[in-house]
Amino acid sequence: MGQSTPTMNNAERSANDPATILCHDPATRERLGEVLVDDPEDVQEAVAASRRAQRDWGAASLSQRRKVLEALLDTVLRDADAICEEVVRDSGKTRENAMLGEVWPVCEKLRWTIAHGERHLRPETVSSGLFVHKKAVVEFHPLGVIGVICPWNYPFQNIFGPTIPALMAGNGVVIKVSEWTAWSSRRFQEIFDEVFAAAGYSKDLVRIVNGYAATGKALVSSGVDSIIFTGSMQNGKRVLEASVERLTPVILELGGKDPMIVCDDANLEQAVHAALNGVFINSGQNCMSAERILVFDGIYESFETRVVEMTRALRQGASRKDGRPDVAAIVSPLQLDLIEKMVDEAVKEGATVLVGGHRVLGEQGQFFAPTILTDVTPEMAIMREEMFGPVMVLHRVRDEEQAIEVANGTEFGLSSTVMSTDAKRARRIAGRIVAGSTCINDFGFCYMAQDLPFGGVKGSGYGRLNGRDGLRACTNIKSTLRDRWPIFKANKLYPVGRHDYDLARGAIQLIYGRGLSKRLSALKDVVELGLRSRRDRD
Repeated sequence: MGQSTPTMNNAERSANDPATILCHDPATRERLGEVLVDDPEDVQEAVAASRRAQRDWGAASLSQRRKVLEALLDTVLRDADAICEEVVRDSGKTRENAMLGEVWPVCEKLRWTIAHGERHLRPETVSSGLFVHKKAVVEFHPLGVIGVICPWNYPFQNIFGPTIPALMAGNGVVIKVSEWTAWSSRRFQEIFDEVFAAAGYSKDLVRIVNGYAATGKALVSSGVDSIIFTGSMQNGKRVLEASVERLTPVILELGGKDPMIVCDDANLEQAVHAALNGVFINSGQNCMSAERILVFDGIYESFETRVVEMTRALRQGASRKDGRPDVAAIVSPLQLDLIEKMVDEAVKEGATVLVGGHRVLGEQGQFFAPTILTDVTPEMAIMREEMFGPVMVLHRVRDEEQAIEVANGTEFGLSSTVMSTDAKRARRIAGRIVAGSTCINDFGFCYMAQDLPFGGVKGSGYGRLNGRDGLRACTNIKSTLRDRWPIFKANKLYPVGRHDYDLARGAIQLIYGRGLSKRLSALKDVVELGLRSRRDRD
């Protein structure tokens, strides 16, 4: 996921004022302006203000919250072009990816939450078990204020995605955005401000703060009631460590090294385009990127030929209304260094570059050529460590067993893809991949199916976003046991009676014993002990 080391280019500290971030367009190096850094005191003030605003918001009905989200959706649709323009300038991505990868997921999450949020947050009656005179209810109360820490790869979606369920659940939100995409945060704050003001709620309900590691650390330790962190495994560990002091709950959506398994019976064109999507969407700066393409022997040659042909034809450059590049810039110069380093190391260890393999357009911005590597081995770092760049890593496998072994051979487990025309085979392989999700015969759509929870296992984090589980993760799930039929009689445990232990033992045997004879024997004991106990009291 996104890196957060502050240095040069689009996240450069001002030499004259270390409390500012100098923002640049990664695709053109055009200077966008400066953003003030929020210090720990600013963060504390933002959290306190959001907590005050949350009191009215948390008391609002579910239908009132839904109406505000409807207004938020209307505003996003109205401003979709302006949002994409901000995203393109701040992150260097293509206009098409800004629309499909940022605006569309936010609109879909809003649509789903508007349609289903009230149902999933209403009190839910469940079985009261043995206590038939009671009514068992699960209630979903706001937590208070939720802290969100965003990476830089999706400047708009990473802000709005976790904020939507947090708001529907009745919480305030304070968001620390990445210093690499601080410029656009100003515009996105304005969207929230406009919608809340029109609905009669405080603008402080959602506050965006900017800065470097100290700002993020301040948010974690600020007393927020939960943290949603999206980023690298290393930074996730730092967030978790900082959360321990206050025992703040954390949802960690960390990086991945996702496999795409292409079986020998896969539809070639379908598999090729799934691989291109999985590798080159957002220049590979995607937690769900298909970073390892595992191709069966029987289809490998034709698959390699086709992806090489299509990758060589990809266009690259800054996104303009009169130009349509396929692959855009790398947001962080540090990430560009890392991609180059991993590719160079793989080549030194025996990998072969079929396409690309180097930086391009250096006079213009931060670009790495769309790349295809082959002759890689599972031991190479490029097969084990997250790369986050436009590099397709092809690995030939013999059969299902080897594909599954390689797929599960990393410390990550976020997402995965299986390409096969045999539905039974595809499900069998998918069932053995250790990951938070598997998409069969398409790339990445598990995230867009909003009823599905999204998250990872192993080094890819824990907790879930999206769907019912992601929505309820923003609540205090409270259990209550009410009177169904009031029985105003004391349950007397004290003082302990002479037969109480034997009565308890007999009752447990009666309720849980297996077999009619055992339960009848227990019933006889309970009746006899009950009569003795009554005689003792008399």
